[in-house]
Amino acid sequence: MTDKSILLVGVPADTGSRKRGCLMGPDALRTAGMVERLSRLGYPVTDYGNLSWDAAPDVAHSNNSVHHLGDYAALISALDQFCNTELDTDQVPVFMGGDHCIAAGILPALAGRGAAEGQEQFVLWLDAHTDFQTLESTDTGNLHGTPVTYVIGDPGFDGYVPAPAMAIRPENICMMGIRSVDPAEQARIAVTGIDVHDMRAIDEFGVAPPLRRFIDRVHRANGRLHVSLDVDFLCPEIAPAVGTTVPGGVSFREAHLIMEILYDSGLVTSVDIAELNPFLDEQGKTSKLIVELVASLFGQRVLDTHRRSI
Repeated sequence: MTDKSILLVGVPADTGSRKRGCLMGPDALRTAGMVERLSRLGYPVTDYGNLSWDAAPDVAHSNNSVHHLGDYAALISALDQFCNTELDTDQVPVFMGGDHCIAAGILPALAGRGAAEGQEQFVLWLDAHTDFQTLESTDTGNLHGTPVTYVIGDPGFDGYVPAPAMAIRPENICMMGIRSVDPAEQARIAVTGIDVHDMRAIDEFGVAPPLRRFIDRVHRANGRLHVSLDVDFLCPEIAPAVGTTVPGGVSFREAHLIMEILYDSGLVTSVDIAELNPFLDEQGKTSKLIVELVASLFGQRVLDTHRRSI
């Protein structure tokens, strides 16, 4: 990634849940020094600013708990248009959310761009949740729990939101850090090829072996790799600024190791950061940690072991 520039894009969406505050996420990351931190690593960094889109009338669904479905459709359309008109091939876009609904707009658009260049899209989903709900199965009605189902082309979204520009094959998705899955999601995951590594597996085997296996698959396919980082992937003790905290998340060092291995791979082509809610933070603790993790993803090291003299 060292020959690329970085494009920061704020996506202040927070209608995917009923807990407000994620719309402040992009500016919190800026305040925590995202531009300056990445610039110090030698990258040209451009901050596009925050995307905006018009609020949309709500769309009714037979599941009465579903809310802001019209806004979901508008967000997907806005992100699809942005990805197809504003991104350059020499840029690594970093989308700063915003709740995890943003992935529903970003991933199909990126997959379509990749296909046009003869490359298949892969996704590393770092999250406490699989976000594999459907419009019918969600009991909360919170649409930030549906983006993975949407991006693989589930027909249950037809007629409510725009169809994905290009669906992503389930077997091209690897999930890590999972520790909150409901029975409906478990049943659907069981019949897909999504590669899921929950916290039990990480506790037993660590983060490196499954991550390296997935990276190897991306490399063999000459694929493009998107990293989707939900703040609740992390242990709440180190990252409290999220409305969907689940105990027992990934530790500080495990998270940095993941980012360091990803940087070493040279395969990451895009990133999104989701669910940062600064309203719930402790003096910017979580925002600062996310900035440091992104810096690790782009090459920050304590010791550069590849250049270290013996």
